[in-house]
Amino acid sequence: MEHTQSKGAAYGQGLLIFVYLAVLTGLEFFIAVTFASVVLLIVIALIKAALVIYYYMHIYRLNAEHSGDHHSYEYKAGTNRLGLWLFLLSDSFVFGGLMVVRLNLLGMTRPELNQLLGLAVTSVLLISSFFMNRGEVAMEHGDRQQFIRNTSLTLLLGVLFLVGVVGLEWPTAIHEGITPDSGAAGAVFFMMTGMHALHVFTGVIFLLVVILNGRKGLYSSEKHWAVEAAAVYWHFVDVVWIFFYPALYLIGQIA
Repeated sequence: MEHTQSKGAAYGQGLLIFVYLAVLTGLEFFIAVTFASVVLLIVIALIKAALVIYYYMHIYRLNAEHSGDHHSYEYKAGTNRLGLWLFLLSDSFVFGGLMVVRLNLLGMTRPELNQLLGLAVTSVLLISSFFMNRGEVAMEHGDRQQFIRNTSLTLLLGVLFLVGVVGLEWPTAIHEGITPDSGAAGAVFFMMTGMHALHVFTGVIFLLVVILNGRKGLYSSEKHWAVEAAAVYWHFVDVVWIFFYPALYLIGQIA
């Protein structure tokens, strides 16, 4: 599979996008705790999602030309890429439905959650996408050790995110009286975070598989579709949280 950037240039681009995402996340939090402009929060979320989808998920690769040989690895990777994106599109309707439920049931209110913990787990997920991008770039350039190192860091950060949401945020919310059966706010919170946590968990398993396969030397700079698929899926999970985070933690008055 072809790459047009040098490894250093690709690393630099990934770092620049991460800096943009970090600054936008900080701005997002600042807006929420000062003048709470819903319009600005929505605009920032859309910009963050666009950056991840274009630069980390490489949506432009859907337009890449493929060899006419239907048995070639390049052609198969192209068709697999289209299939993956169609799956992600269908999966996005599930999360979109949850957002509609949140808006219909809660309107301009939200559950009373730990703001700093929400910012912390969001930061962890954004950092994990940065390392996932570095891992994918490393494999695209045949650097197996850097691929394993960066993807392993991504996996560990994914586990840390799960610990933060399921291990810390859920018990804290329950202690504050926010439970799945306590009302609309509790039901929405646990459904949204639970569905997202399930996807993070499956992403962690996906990463573990590609790490183990990478250690066996099954990937190369020319053949690493599984690595690209794992990276795109992981960044998709990040994009979902880009919208879930403000919807649950930042937008609206406390219910």
